[in-house]
Amino acid sequence: MTASYDKNVPQALSHETQKLVEAFNKLDTDAKLAWLYFTYEKMGDSITPAAPTAADPELAPLLLGDFFQLSDEQQLGIMREIVNRQDTEYSRAYGALKENNQLLVWYAWAVAMGKTVVGMPDTYKATENINNLLAQIEGLAFEGQISVLRSLAGQMGYSDVKPIATQAQTGKTPSL
Repeated sequence: MTASYDKNVPQALSHETQKLVEAFNKLDTDAKLAWLYFTYEKMGDSITPAAPTAADPELAPLLLGDFFQLSDEQQLGIMREIVNRQDTEYSRAYGALKENNQLLVWYAWAVAMGKTVVGMPDTYKATENINNLLAQIEGLAFEGQISVLRSLAGQMGYSDVKPIATQAQTGKTPSL
């Protein structure tokens, strides 16, 4: 298990779940979006209780309000910007959220896909890599699934907030 304040380092993941996160990170942008979509399609009912009960939707009005008014092309562009950690208004809004609220954003978008959020093209076929990753997350216990999703959600979006240096890095002890 690992733990770190650095959003680029997986939070409290087992070796098995770390490998899943690493495999996800090797996917291209649209494959990542497809995997998130299929994950919520297949497991949405089991994933969702963890996000809304631990999240505060009022913290994300741009992502859970304004976003729904945009065109399909604009929504897809914003999702890609968030996955790619680009420095944009929506990606910054997403990056400013804690992981539970980030999960809530993806959940709300998944629920609205095909209605008020751009849906998957009817002709889209999941790749072998996507199907393998879906099978891997389905094989995890609920806690492992949520841990993976929190880690993935936390790696997305733009933030210029830097991790706090540790005592080992600075050589200084904390003081008040």
